[in-house]
Amino acid sequence: MFERFTARSREVVRRAREEAGRESVGTRHLLLALLADPDALATRVLADGGVHADDLRARIARYVDRSAVLGEADAAALRQIGIDLAAIEARIDESFGPGALRRPVPPPRRGWWRRQAAGPFTPRAKKVLELALREALHLRHRHIGTEHILLGLLSEGDGVAAQVLHEAGVDLRDLRRRVEVAVRAVA
Repeated sequence: MFERFTARSREVVRRAREEAGRESVGTRHLLLALLADPDALATRVLADGGVHADDLRARIARYVDRSAVLGEADAAALRQIGIDLAAIEARIDESFGPGALRRPVPPPRRGWWRRQAAGPFTPRAKKVLELALREALHLRHRHIGTEHILLGLLSEGDGVAAQVLHEAGVDLRDLRRRVEVAVRAVA
C-alpha cells in the first residue's frame, strides 16, 4: 500500500513512527507528524482554519496524561457521564504530590519478538491509513498525500486525533469540506 504514498506522506508515516517511540503508532502520532511539515497541504488547511501545531501538541500531551491513569476508552466513558478526570487528578496531586498517579516507565524490552508483538500501528491508525487510500480512490487520485491522511483521520473520527481536534474547537465536517476544496483547487 505504501507504494501509492507520496514522498511527503511517507515522511508523515516515518515521523509518526518516530513520535511513537516504543509505542505502536496511533492516530495522535499521525496528526503530530502531519503538523510537522508546514508546507504540506493538510497542514496548510489546518493552519488556515486556526489550528496551531503547538496548541494541538499541548492538547495531545494533556490527553495522554489523562488517559495514562485509565485506558483511553475509560477516560472517554468518564467524560461522557460528566466526570472531570483532570480535576480528580489535580486533587490527587495536591494530596499525594505531583505525578502520584503516573505509572513508572518500564525498562526497555529486549528481543525482536517483543518489539514486533504489538505491531507498528494501532488498529485505529491502520484504519486511518486504509481510509486515506479510500479517500484517494474516491477523489480519483492515484497517489496518497498528506491531505488523504488527514481525511482518513477525520473519517475514522473516534481516535485521539479526532477527539483533540474536536476539543480544540474544530468542526470536523467543516475541516473535511475545506480539505476537499483545497484538494480540488490544487488539482
